[in-house]
Amino acid sequence: MVDVMLAGGISMAVALLGTKPFIAFLVRRRYGQFIRDDLIHHHVKRGKPTMGGAVIIGAALVGYFGSHAMLQILSVTGVLKVTHSGISLSALLVLFLLTGLGLVGFLDDYTKIRKERSLGLTAKQKLIGQTLVTVTFALAALLVTDEQGLSPASTAISFIRDTHVDLAFAGPAVAVILFIAWANVLIAGASNGVNITDGLDGLATGASVMVFGAYTVISMWQYNQGCDVMPGLSCYNVRDALDLAVVSCAIGGACFGFLWWNASPAQIIMGDTGSLSLGAALAGLAILTHTQLLLVVLGGLFVIVTASVIIQVISFKLTGKRVFRIAPLHHHFEMVGWSEVTIVARFWIIAGICIGAGLALFFGEWVANV
Repeated sequence: MVDVMLAGGISMAVALLGTKPFIAFLVRRRYGQFIRDDLIHHHVKRGKPTMGGAVIIGAALVGYFGSHAMLQILSVTGVLKVTHSGISLSALLVLFLLTGLGLVGFLDDYTKIRKERSLGLTAKQKLIGQTLVTVTFALAALLVTDEQGLSPASTAISFIRDTHVDLAFAGPAVAVILFIAWANVLIAGASNGVNITDGLDGLATGASVMVFGAYTVISMWQYNQGCDVMPGLSCYNVRDALDLAVVSCAIGGACFGFLWWNASPAQIIMGDTGSLSLGAALAGLAILTHTQLLLVVLGGLFVIVTASVIIQVISFKLTGKRVFRIAPLHHHFEMVGWSEVTIVARFWIIAGICIGAGLALFFGEWVANV
């Protein structure tokens, strides 16, 4: 518990204190955001410092590794009796997704700045980058085992926990290929979902804080009810559950500290550097906590906003008509006349409802099996 609190506190402090000098650096280098011409409400944001996701990633890394270092110091000095201090493969895999997709996002943001346009990397370039990171993550998560032979990930499709739908039905070799493909779907979907939602000041950042908070709670519960601690029908066979709570809280804390500067009127934008990395980290947590499909509920706001884009595209191609004035959904409400702050507040409420529903499903399943 102490390491979870330390990780969140350190990362929040680093993001809170480190964002302002980073903003000054970006202003000196003239690294500003470019805005779509059809988003007339946002032309005032043109030139606003972007790539703020680099602060979130850096703060999360400092929070995670700093918490382990501090816990070790407290243990050595006898100030605190430590029951958990090891850096786990599961947490490193989540951080790998965070930094790997963050790098793809950084290249996208930098391309926009360098070429002075609202479009960065091509779809093909983004796909190649996402695929390289995801394949590396998937192979390590599935094939690297501990002394008990347990790997961080499972070939079974999971909801609250692993279901009976197992990709291993096709044989070991094919199961690995299918798992890599499934991981690609989850990570690409989550990263692009957060990316699409990141269109208003503080919207994606605030929603991400809530989802990472939910995964912190889920991971801690899985640790406390782990099969090695509390064996039984309702126990969780999740590797490194407590350390997943540490890394989740570190990322959530970093987002929380960054939100001080990203809330309306935002002084900095997270950019693709932040949105792609946060979505990928959420997908990584879903895979490693064996709650893959539960992410659809917990991240319901991201799903709704992404669905609005899909609906708009399908409707226009089939009928030539638009369902919304403009997509994604939050921009539609801007065109209707809602203020940006109102939209963000109400969308945060929706995000909170989705998270409440997801946690209710998670704990309800456990209660039903007790």
